[in-house]
Amino acid sequence: MRKLASLEDAEWVYNDRLHNDRRREILAKYPEIKSLMKPDPNLIWIITIIILIQLALLYLVKDLEWKWVIFCAYVFGGSINHSLIIASHEISHNFPFGHRKALWNRWFGIFANLPIGIPCSISFKKYHTDHHRFLGVDGVDVGVPHYLEGWFFCTAYRKLVWIAFQPLFITFRLLFINRKPISYLEIINTVVQITFDIIVYYVFGVKSLVYMLVASMLGLGLHPISGNLIGDHYMFLKDQETFSYYGPLNLLTFNVGYHNEHHDFPNIPGKDLPLVRKIAAEYYDKLPHHISWIKVLYDFVMDNTISSYSRMKKRLPKRK
Repeated sequence: MRKLASLEDAEWVYNDRLHNDRRREILAKYPEIKSLMKPDPNLIWIITIIILIQLALLYLVKDLEWKWVIFCAYVFGGSINHSLIIASHEISHNFPFGHRKALWNRWFGIFANLPIGIPCSISFKKYHTDHHRFLGVDGVDVGVPHYLEGWFFCTAYRKLVWIAFQPLFITFRLLFINRKPISYLEIINTVVQITFDIIVYYVFGVKSLVYMLVASMLGLGLHPISGNLIGDHYMFLKDQETFSYYGPLNLLTFNVGYHNEHHDFPNIPGKDLPLVRKIAAEYYDKLPHHISWIKVLYDFVMDNTISSYSRMKKRLPKRK
């Protein structure tokens, strides 16, 4: 049975070496894993096809009744746009073009951002770097909810609302927890995205624009795939900071469910993370993992011992 998580504050820990230590130990035992640390050019055409599918749907929904626009936004658009958000994650690690062409990855990220409707690719890259370097560090890793989120969203109904509006709370943390100066690439990302949204409105109409924006909101909220946003790092078991998921939804999310493997080896593309698990099976098979992202959402809402407090938090390491 799961040990009770704190309902008053996050779990404060003072050792953040778990992923680093495990990576060193695995590489010492299986040096062949280093051969997997390379770009994945296939992402270029895979992501492009996903974008084209969503663009086709923008055309197909333009004359539907509103109820079917919202239905399609949830069932199809939400899945596709969540997949594109995870594609932005892959792009943020420079997997499509490699580290030597980092700027090419940024431009590709802006392109992949278009069907999402809201400019986020460049900002995601900036903050996701902190997530890996300072996992769980208070005031730095914006994946960790604000204290007020845990204080207020503490009942089943309130947690349901919190999940539904996760994109808004993530934006809140970017602005008020770890606000960073706006870069020129973020400005370009915003201008390109607004221009695209205007084009969608004038070419396809308001229904296509609403479909695109609602798809992003629903796809990151009460949607089966969004279980990864909670399942990755919330403590469904006390003292375990990162969880993996090995189910079929990884096919839509570039294997982001292999999350222990990803944090151990953030420079290995998602397509090769199952191979990492296979090679180092004795390290990963023994770790508790999720069997369903839908169950993750259900347990988070219905279990009164789990809330947005159910995170490991750390202090920013002092510079020597």
